[in-house]
Amino acid sequence: MEASRIAVLGRGIVPAGEPMLRGDDLGALHGDGLFETMHLRAGRPWLLAAHLARLRAGAATVELPLPPDDALIGLLDTVAAGWPAQVEGALRLVCTRGPEGGGGSPTIYATLAEVPAASRRARRDGVTVATLPLGVAATARPGLGWLPSGVKSTSYAVSNAARRWAARHGVDDALWVSTDGYALEGPSANLVWLAGDVLCTVPAAPTGILPGTTCAWLLSRVDALGLAAEERLVTPAQLRAADGCWLTSSVRGLVEIRALDGVALPRSPLTTPLQALLAHPVC
Repeated sequence: MEASRIAVLGRGIVPAGEPMLRGDDLGALHGDGLFETMHLRAGRPWLLAAHLARLRAGAATVELPLPPDDALIGLLDTVAAGWPAQVEGALRLVCTRGPEGGGGSPTIYATLAEVPAASRRARRDGVTVATLPLGVAATARPGLGWLPSGVKSTSYAVSNAARRWAARHGVDDALWVSTDGYALEGPSANLVWLAGDVLCTVPAAPTGILPGTTCAWLLSRVDALGLAAEERLVTPAQLRAADGCWLTSSVRGLVEIRALDGVALPRSPLTTPLQALLAHPVC
């Protein structure tokens, strides 16, 4: 097992047990910050440019100042230096508002750990999922104006609550559903399904869900499998009748939904080709 690591911008690698975050940091006090999690493969972060672009878009939305990309990439290089090429890594870049009263100077650090065994098992075995009401209409959030949507916020209490709910109900993951009956996204994953020869996902801009980097990469390349790609809204009933249904995320990659709300879903013959397209190892 490779030991996890932390590096702080301007300080480099921080030894285990050494303090690296002030108690009054607004990221810790209020969840006021953003993060990106990348899949480290062969010692390099996959889809780095897409992750940095999403981070910058989120930072503009929440008015969070960031240093130049070169500084962020240098931090990621520092924490990943010497990581064994054969070991999958979960590489996280965290940017908070910084200390309370600190004049807007952000706190920026990176963490690196092995991809959990549970994530690798999910790629191989699939997951069971239950729908969970989100309490808003599918297209309500972007229209509010004041509410940041489509950002990867460190304010993760709602996502963690959904995961605990899923665990209490004996399923692996949750899928949020709008008040008007549409499936949106998971607490940490995008939804993908197959309708005939079209691989579909939920549109991010009209719904305010997080635009997925892995999902976007996959849909941009499914023509190699003879499929078209499309964004559309979908109901849980339509998902149960789909030709395949998956969750996508940076670290897990693509995992098949094996059951939805207690209804078993047939395995799709496209799971293996889609996973091969993403090139995440499947144990």
